[in-house]
Amino acid sequence: MRHDYRMSEMDLGGGAAPVLRGQFLYNEPMKKHVSWRAGGAAQRVYIPADLEDLTWLVRSVPAQQDIHMVGLGSNLLVRDGGVTGVVILLHGVLTRLAIEGRTQGLPPAPADIDTALVYAQAGVASPKLARFAATHNLVGGEFWAGIPGTVGGAIAMNAGCYGSETWDRLVQVQTLDRQGQINERLPHEYVTGYRHVALKQAQQEWFIGGWFRLACGDGTASREVIKDLLKKRIASQPLKLPNAGSVFRNPPGDFAARLIERCGLKGFRIGDAQVSEKHANFIVNLGKATATDIERLIEHVEGSVEARTNVRLIREVRIIGERQ
Repeated sequence: MRHDYRMSEMDLGGGAAPVLRGQFLYNEPMKKHVSWRAGGAAQRVYIPADLEDLTWLVRSVPAQQDIHMVGLGSNLLVRDGGVTGVVILLHGVLTRLAIEGRTQGLPPAPADIDTALVYAQAGVASPKLARFAATHNLVGGEFWAGIPGTVGGAIAMNAGCYGSETWDRLVQVQTLDRQGQINERLPHEYVTGYRHVALKQAQQEWFIGGWFRLACGDGTASREVIKDLLKKRIASQPLKLPNAGSVFRNPPGDFAARLIERCGLKGFRIGDAQVSEKHANFIVNLGKATATDIERLIEHVEGSVEARTNVRLIREVRIIGERQ
């Protein structure tokens, strides 16, 4: 159900009510917005009109209500009992992508390499960023073509593949805090690692954009690299079935898929949720999987691998909402 919506003074906790220009969706099935195509409904979903509208919305939500920012939903599971608070959909909204000439306040570029800055907002699909860079004869961002999510998600989890990670290219990020203020932060303000990003002085913020420094080079060669990476992805991953990409991080010095396969779990299923027969670190929806099926399978894989190998797998996917 879609509505244009004006926040009431009750929603805002008193005071003048701003006119929000986006759309609210009530009791919206989140299976439409996550790549697993499973899960419960969100009490309220908001699609902002633009960044300014998003800041108004965040300021308007009472502190006791949760806010969940969602891009393509490619590493998210919403439990069958649904999710309260407000879910904000950023894909298709925060889509600015541009070459930038700014240098003030940024770390200096390497003296011996010609580079350029690319600014990408959080709602831009990561593969689009890869193609944009190659089109402008910039190299080093080809790996983003293999990340099935948005720039915001890639920044938030330091997403990577084929030996590269997002924060290797970041020189500054743009965030939105719980008070609706936009901030610009440098990498030294964060602790980053393999699939991990955390603000050193913890507070609730969401990534809404970032500046990436890429080397100038051969765009044609870069596009060929992207094609080769996509061929590898198609050959090795179960892309024809709904999935959320890699479910678990690779443990140090090993691969989650190898451990899962070693435990005889390839093809194991609970309901219509199945450990992929093509890639053991993927869980696929065979058609009618519930979020409960998927979560139970994740827990089963974790328990089996730990019992057999003494390795506790760490999840890449995020699970929100209430159990049914």
